[in-house]
Amino acid sequence: MRRLRTASPRTLAILAATVVAVALGAVGIAQAVGGATPPPAKPLDQAIYDASRAPAVDGITARIEFKNNLLPSGALPEGTASPVLTGASGRLWLTNDGRLRLELQSDNGDAQIASDGTKFSIYDASSNTAYTGTLPQDGSKPAEHREPSLKNIQNGLAKLGQMWDLSGAQPGTTANQPSYTVRIAPKDDGGLLGAAEIAWDAARGVPLRAAIYAQGQSDPVLELKATEISYGKIAASDVDATPPKGAKVTELNPALGTDAHGKPTAVHGLADVQKQVPFTISAPETLAGLPRREVSLIRSDNENGALVTYGKGLGQILVFEHKAGAQGGKSDLRLPTVNIDGATGTELATALGTIVTFNRDGVGYIVAGSVPPLAAENAARGLQ
Repeated sequence: MRRLRTASPRTLAILAATVVAVALGAVGIAQAVGGATPPPAKPLDQAIYDASRAPAVDGITARIEFKNNLLPSGALPEGTASPVLTGASGRLWLTNDGRLRLELQSDNGDAQIASDGTKFSIYDASSNTAYTGTLPQDGSKPAEHREPSLKNIQNGLAKLGQMWDLSGAQPGTTANQPSYTVRIAPKDDGGLLGAAEIAWDAARGVPLRAAIYAQGQSDPVLELKATEISYGKIAASDVDATPPKGAKVTELNPALGTDAHGKPTAVHGLADVQKQVPFTISAPETLAGLPRREVSLIRSDNENGALVTYGKGLGQILVFEHKAGAQGGKSDLRLPTVNIDGATGTELATALGTIVTFNRDGVGYIVAGSVPPLAAENAARGLQ
């Protein structure tokens, strides 16, 4: 599958959050066969080069396992938590042009992530909530596909190695397939991220497993891997996942205007976003020592809000602001309370980051980042 084999390494970062949706959707699964043995040892550049030249496949259908060990013990309500929060088994469909649907199944209801390569949606049946948005596009016309040369790969790895530590291509087996695994870890400020791993089919070049590790932990906090897998063309209905009628929809980057060519455009910049929301945006130039980088318009259930980002890379802090009450009530999670300059909020501390939520003067705030609780609390207190 050429799109998967030639994807930029930045795809994993998203990860991230982002954190979590792009990382799950990027995982492809290869066909399982019996009696797999590890492939021969190869340098990382050669293993990637060979994977990029592997024959393309028409599509992938798989049964998968998703593990989520992010949330602290006792935070989840019994019998009601989403499979996105607890982990679950499920199915994956992925086409050769980048369309996908990932469905997680549990006794508490299903959850699904879908993308057509341009837009994405994340639906949680336990809360009947869907998050939708548009994936970043570089605006350039698609170029004719060409396998990268070994020199190109070596140059790319050298550039990546300036900010990340890379392991070699570790031979092994994944999903009963001969595979190579690479481990990548930030050299500098990676927030609470310790490392990430990707395993791919040694013969076909298709990713088989993705895992994310927190600092100082040997077990992954997030992992998606295959159990049963097969190749073949994918029906359009298998990757067409529209949230059901009546679902609450949060649009993360709504388009309220058009550009010179009549195409929809998102709204950015403090002044322009302020015109679109019914409250005063709190966006100091610096927050917790990080400079403000962007202010963007978001929409939740037809209510406009703002997203303010501070810093860059994995150590950045995100601030979501909305009219109090526009987010559909309190979370079902059992979370400790925290005092934010007189306002009582809640705090979710995980192995990869912290989320602080509070209301003040009719405005609801969500402060999130791959930072320890104290840093998130200090950032929340800086929103005046």
